[in-house]
Amino acid sequence: MKLPTLNVARLTAAAVAVSLLALAGCGGGSDDAGAAGPVDLRMTIWSANAKHTALFDQIAAEYKSTHPDVGKITFESIPFESYTTTLTTQIGGGNVPDLAWILESTAPDFVSSGALAPIDRDPDLLPSTTKTWEQDGQLYAYPFSTSPLGVFVNTDLVTAAGRQTPAQQIASGTWTWDQAVTTGAAVQKTGKGGIVVGDFDFKSWDALNSIWAGWGARPWSEDGKTCGFDQPEMVAAMTAIHQMVFTDQAMPGPGVTKDFFAGDAAMVLTQISRAALLEKAKFRWDLVPLPKGPAGEYSVVGQAGIGVLKRGKHVDAAKDFLAYFTNQENSAKLAQFFPPPRKSQLTTAVLAKANPLLKPAQLQSVVIDGIERGDIKTSHVGYAELQQTVRAALDPLWKPDADVPAVLAGVCAKINPLLSK
Repeated sequence: MKLPTLNVARLTAAAVAVSLLALAGCGGGSDDAGAAGPVDLRMTIWSANAKHTALFDQIAAEYKSTHPDVGKITFESIPFESYTTTLTTQIGGGNVPDLAWILESTAPDFVSSGALAPIDRDPDLLPSTTKTWEQDGQLYAYPFSTSPLGVFVNTDLVTAAGRQTPAQQIASGTWTWDQAVTTGAAVQKTGKGGIVVGDFDFKSWDALNSIWAGWGARPWSEDGKTCGFDQPEMVAAMTAIHQMVFTDQAMPGPGVTKDFFAGDAAMVLTQISRAALLEKAKFRWDLVPLPKGPAGEYSVVGQAGIGVLKRGKHVDAAKDFLAYFTNQENSAKLAQFFPPPRKSQLTTAVLAKANPLLKPAQLQSVVIDGIERGDIKTSHVGYAELQQTVRAALDPLWKPDADVPAVLAGVCAKINPLLSK
């Protein structure tokens, strides 16, 4: 069966699921048996970080040294902002990669569509890390990066603003969102940024998951059928965020950019992989867990999986390489960038070896404890369309006089038809 060709310009958010379903409907990939000469493998990734790709190339070279049946292994970097759209365009156009990184937000689309080939389950994997990638007892992607969000702190800016550091507040049991907001406001009065939410630009609303989860809020119910934006928890959380920006002035407002890693902000909520940006920092810094919210202590985990595309040219070879790429030895190497999902490797000893910039106490409180108790970031079937719809419906929120409950009710009005599909 010939795969349908999709016009890139016409590939809307809704087409993500459509192209995946088209892919799944075409049956399995080509058989590696009988292939003429060594097979080449291609994996799409969204990182262009030179250290990441150097490590990937090293692992690939080691694999090829004992697998003469494999020729080139190529890691194709696609910009994060257009990653899923580009990947599904490739799939719909027949240029199917053998393996692909997949965002947790689009995992339901890839898994439920049948676009991925099932892979073997390693018993060392934590069950909490595989739930997103399972269906009917089968595992469809390896959860290679399971990274809790923490708070990087510029302790120089915090103390200069006359505030206790978050570490001091943790010691006294007072590290809460109220205290974080007060600290952020104090630093912004000095001309620097207060609280920065990584990857949030007043468009990427789902990055606010790192805050609203502290209020026990969800964008939709666990079964994905009921809108949660108009529920009391989300209204309270979004009201607090709106006040942080426009009333307390603890967060930089729309159109204002403050780079924590350049020393321009007190705090940034992001994943530990960003620690590498602090290697040559000219200020003292710390890493602490997310502040306690009204719903208590919490953790939010960002995740990515590596799947084998069912319609890739070399499914069996891709599965074998994936098993090697993520085995115990290579998982320990990858841990310097991507926190491992393996029970045996979630120890301060293993993580400290891979992350020399972070202290064992930081790794325990943010990474290990975070993975064990954290919730995986928001996802849903048809997520790309939902994401765009919510973003447009939230635009009126980012004004000083916004009616928060009314805006959030409007979000539900827009997405309810999508949730009921």
